[in-house]
Amino acid sequence: MAAVQDALLVAGGIGSRMLPASAAIAKEALPLVDIPALSHLAREAVAAGAKRIHIITSPRKDLSGLLKDNSWLENKRADIDKEILSPFLDIEVHVHVQETPRGFGDALSCALHAIEGPFMVLLGDNILLDSFSSSTNYTPSNASRLLVEAFERTNLPCVGLASVSDPENYGVVSMEGELVKEIVEKPQAGTAPSNLVLCGRYIFTSDTSQLLEKYNFEEYGELQSIAIQQHWMQTNGLVGVELKGYQWYDSGAPLPWLKSQIDYALRREDMSQEIRDWLNDRLQR
Repeated sequence: MAAVQDALLVAGGIGSRMLPASAAIAKEALPLVDIPALSHLAREAVAAGAKRIHIITSPRKDLSGLLKDNSWLENKRADIDKEILSPFLDIEVHVHVQETPRGFGDALSCALHAIEGPFMVLLGDNILLDSFSSSTNYTPSNASRLLVEAFERTNLPCVGLASVSDPENYGVVSMEGELVKEIVEKPQAGTAPSNLVLCGRYIFTSDTSQLLEKYNFEEYGELQSIAIQQHWMQTNGLVGVELKGYQWYDSGAPLPWLKSQIDYALRREDMSQEIRDWLNDRLQR
């Protein structure tokens, strides 16, 4: 069985729901309190065994500030973990440009020429945390590692799943054991087959490139990736990995991102009490 040694961080698109902020800074570079979203994803991928990171970006998006060597700042802030100060310094990085925003499947196709074997996929505006550590004592998420372990056990493509209260806003799955049997995109309220939804973490297998040609954008549009996952469901199988106990933060829209900031701050030992006291005081005014 081939090892999962590549990780794709999908950071294309213009982030229209985050305008005007996303006109100045990529939504994937926005900080969750003090740690950029893409930094969380990079460290998660490395912790899951990635040897190479491939970033899918768009022509006008500048991520160079995240990718550079910031070790010169260690003298200024020796307390910050080196891995989070320069989150891409200890791994091979490739940047691929998606010239035209044509959805998730098309974004993957921009990097597949540089990848052999199975690979992780992490959506750049989705942060999944099981640890709420600070930048001075940072612990990466285990979300992708759980998917890699499921792939190593089954040799099947995998999707990460989260349980939500509003499944009508997501791609919802029905399960049979550990296998995904159906994906329903944004079902009408009350009709969702479950509360388990796709949450931006995947292990795709080496046949992805071939399947992207079969289920091409011209015929399937932005549902290309769903068609590929349905192909796997109908053949050998698609494994669903429920990420229980994880907090899901989304930098794709202002209100969810604001809620993410508050929730993350409340969970961090270095600031939870101060932010809690401030909120209590503020809400009483």
